[in-house]
Amino acid sequence: MKTFEVAVIGGGLAGTIAAIALGRGGRSVALVAPAAAKEDRRTTALMDQSIRFLDRLTLWEKLRPAAAPLTSMRIIDGTDRLLRAPTTTFRAAEVGLDAFGYNFPNTALTEILEAAAAGEGNITRFTDMAESIDISAERVSIALAGGEVLTADFAVGADGRGSKLREAADIGVRTWSYPQSAMVLNFAHSLPHQNISSEFHTKHGPFTQVPLPGSRSSLVWVQDPSEAAARLELPPAELGSLVEAQMHSMLGKTTIEESVQVWPLSGMMAHRFGKGRIALIGEAAHVFPPIGAQGLNLSLRDIMVLTDILCDRVELPVPADAGESFDRRRRADIITRTASVDLLNRSLLSDFLPVQMLRAAGLHILSAIPPLRNLVMREGIEPGRGFRDIPDSLKEKLKRKKA
Repeated sequence: MKTFEVAVIGGGLAGTIAAIALGRGGRSVALVAPAAAKEDRRTTALMDQSIRFLDRLTLWEKLRPAAAPLTSMRIIDGTDRLLRAPTTTFRAAEVGLDAFGYNFPNTALTEILEAAAAGEGNITRFTDMAESIDISAERVSIALAGGEVLTADFAVGADGRGSKLREAADIGVRTWSYPQSAMVLNFAHSLPHQNISSEFHTKHGPFTQVPLPGSRSSLVWVQDPSEAAARLELPPAELGSLVEAQMHSMLGKTTIEESVQVWPLSGMMAHRFGKGRIALIGEAAHVFPPIGAQGLNLSLRDIMVLTDILCDRVELPVPADAGESFDRRRRADIITRTASVDLLNRSLLSDFLPVQMLRAAGLHILSAIPPLRNLVMREGIEPGRGFRDIPDSLKEKLKRKKA
């Protein structure tokens, strides 16, 4: 039987980053992570707070060459409704940043993270599946499919929405579904994207183009499920024409790359995010639609808090109530982000006129009032940042008036 301070179950992006962070934080880590079943052609946008965290883990310089900066984000009302919102552009320079964040191909992220985990002396990798998990007040025991048994002082569930650790901890979930599917693809285009991400709000959901290095972009196109299924069968040239038309040819001629994928949209939130000697991160804890680049960024905030709790005093044993501490510290952020993404998505689907009025009015206000727009941008990058920056912003204005 092998003993560790922390066992991380799940080797996706969240699980691998958690293992690296905890290992570099000084804990001995077992990473229970079978090899990925297939290549992931999706992309992930990480905001400034997440980039700074990856930089502290000495990963950013390796990741930078594969990333495209997001210097501006614009929201365009692509509906044909009576009440339409104005086009609203958010610029990173307005909040003193070179970029809101960066967009990465998941294949590049996975390759670099796998190499970092393999080179981390505090991480031991196990490629067998976790077959059974026993949680007690003193430790967590994990029996692997190959017959090996591991014990750890603490376990981290990064094993997705069907989490075995969550089930072993007897933590229930709330689930819901949407009448939508997300088509995910990458495409080349003849005009430069200028590092601008464009999100068209349509009656079926967002159509979101995000820059990739060179004259390429990724796309998440939320659609009616039957339309998404039909479009998945189209020849690439025909699908490219539809994408170009939806974007009003803003990026010129489009060329769809291989491996277009369609995913049904749903949501899930665990009743608790930690207790005793376990914590749940990533999609083991929360799932919501791919809107506003919130998914992995929320997971990285899980990892930041977890690292702070488990690695603050590495000379001491892991506290028996670390899971409760994690749950208390993550609850507000997870619930707020899940609710805001759900509300935005449902507002696009609603034909109820007052809802359309509120959404249009909100974007009008953001477009017309720079200080409020700046507050929203800062909050989108890092929860609490907008409100923390208000005193400094007021001081700066007072200095300018005196000058």
